[in-house]
Amino acid sequence: MEGKELFDKVSLKCSRLTTRSYSTSFSLGILCLGKSLRDPIYSIYGFVRFADEIVDTFHAYDKKLLLERFREETFRSIDEKISLNPILNSFQHTVNKYGIQPDLIEQFLHSMEMDLENKQYTQAGFDEYVLGSAEVVGLMCLHVFCKNDRDGFEKLKPMAMRLGAAFQKVNFLRDLNADFVGMGRTYFPGVDFGALQESTKKKIEADIAEDFQEGYRGIQQLPRGARFGVYVAYLYYMALFKKIRNTPSEAVLKERIRIRNRHKFSILAFSYVKYQLNLI
Repeated sequence: MEGKELFDKVSLKCSRLTTRSYSTSFSLGILCLGKSLRDPIYSIYGFVRFADEIVDTFHAYDKKLLLERFREETFRSIDEKISLNPILNSFQHTVNKYGIQPDLIEQFLHSMEMDLENKQYTQAGFDEYVLGSAEVVGLMCLHVFCKNDRDGFEKLKPMAMRLGAAFQKVNFLRDLNADFVGMGRTYFPGVDFGALQESTKKKIEADIAEDFQEGYRGIQQLPRGARFGVYVAYLYYMALFKKIRNTPSEAVLKERIRIRNRHKFSILAFSYVKYQLNLI
């Protein structure tokens, strides 16, 4: 093994380890992708996870400085096609191989920066945040799934964005306790989460249901190698969404809603049967 090949393999192992350490659900979905798609998606998740950690976890450090440094190192690694940060090294390889546009990366990092400043969002700010934190991440993955098929990418782009938005909005509801109680953040505009009304919760859920519906249309049209893995993630988030829907608003604020591992594996088995029978 010569040159940079060994370092690239080590870098990908770091991205895989990061994904498996932080998210069993996404790890499960990635394992259901076609083999050639897994490492690029691990690399995207590792990049997104590290940026999110800066703004959500590193409270004893200068987050703004760390994020700015991370942004500079990200774009430098893409230009130079190497980074001594293994997460960025594997990410830049995926960006360069699949033609992921720099503006998607910049939009994502901008949303991370918004988390450093904003505690409450207007509708415009909320839309901007969801675009960068979720929708463009879906588009990064779509670049990988379409393997440089520009027409296929453009066709699926709106639906990939809606699916990313659905996932993120479910995350907001799942993490209400950590975000609102723990950090004082309020993502949904005009909502008093200190006295969350059931009618308000239902309105938010109706909006999410529409995103899921459009996102599912996109899943049905994905290349076959990507369809099963994305469908598994979709079913997991739908199960989480249904559980949140069936949980009273006051309880959602007090605890983080979770899906048990045995339920996750039943979702995997169910989706595998549907995939094999071409029923997705």
